[in-house]
Amino acid sequence: MDTAASNQSTAEADGKDTTLIYRQSRWTRLTHWLWAFSLFFMLLSGLQIFNARPQLYIGKQSGFGFNNTILQIGAENTDNGPRGFTEILGHRFDTTGVLGWSGPPGQETPRAFPAWATIPSYYDLGTARVVHFFFAWVLSATLLVWLISSLVNGHIRRDLAPRLEDLRKLPKDIVDHAKLKFHHTREYNTLQKMAYGGVLFVLLPLMILTGLAMSPSMDSVLPWLNEILGGRQTARTIHFTVMVLLVLFFVIHILMILAAGPINELRSIITGWYRTDPPAKHDQPTERSA
Repeated sequence: MDTAASNQSTAEADGKDTTLIYRQSRWTRLTHWLWAFSLFFMLLSGLQIFNARPQLYIGKQSGFGFNNTILQIGAENTDNGPRGFTEILGHRFDTTGVLGWSGPPGQETPRAFPAWATIPSYYDLGTARVVHFFFAWVLSATLLVWLISSLVNGHIRRDLAPRLEDLRKLPKDIVDHAKLKFHHTREYNTLQKMAYGGVLFVLLPLMILTGLAMSPSMDSVLPWLNEILGGRQTARTIHFTVMVLLVLFFVIHILMILAAGPINELRSIITGWYRTDPPAKHDQPTERSA
């Protein structure tokens, strides 16, 4: 019997669980939760800030003299009373009760996003800015340290960078996810690598850059950033779009956790320990005759 088979037999005889592995390091778990909390508070405070001017534009300028609005959330008086609406690229939708006009029955008010979706729940632009900028700096500093350390310790190259073999597995990986068929292994699958890479190396950096471009105080420090992004109004639109994509990622992420086994997935990101699939029979080392 070869060495691998002998070691496995010994582990089973000792009562050791060979499928439980240490998958997530302390640093990975810490940054994961720091980003989660930061993005939560940034999202809700950002919606409060958006409520101060619930329109998005493409271009360097905005106002009544320009026809560059791509999104608008508001309220209007109709024959049936005040109604909330959301207008996207010239197409208007009635969103009364959620967007534009919302609140307890008889106490509705005109506001883009409802009170339950903003921090603070009441209108307070100053507090929303303080909360938003504080967690934005927490997110930015943590992401920068994570990028540097992950390059140094090889985490990006070893665990996140897709290899040629991963790209070959992509079609099968898509089919398996569509069938809710998951493989629990030490390595991330191809879709996970692409999704995490898109968030960490595209969406989060773009959100930070567009946030800086919207700051008037940063114009004197980084005057070229505003120009590259097409002006402050375009940067604001990109910033909002990235937020929507991050929310979409979060929803899909949670659904995949529930489908793949929430206890195992949460244990991994809280304690670091992850239960993998037992080796398939055809992968088991067998005793060979001489």
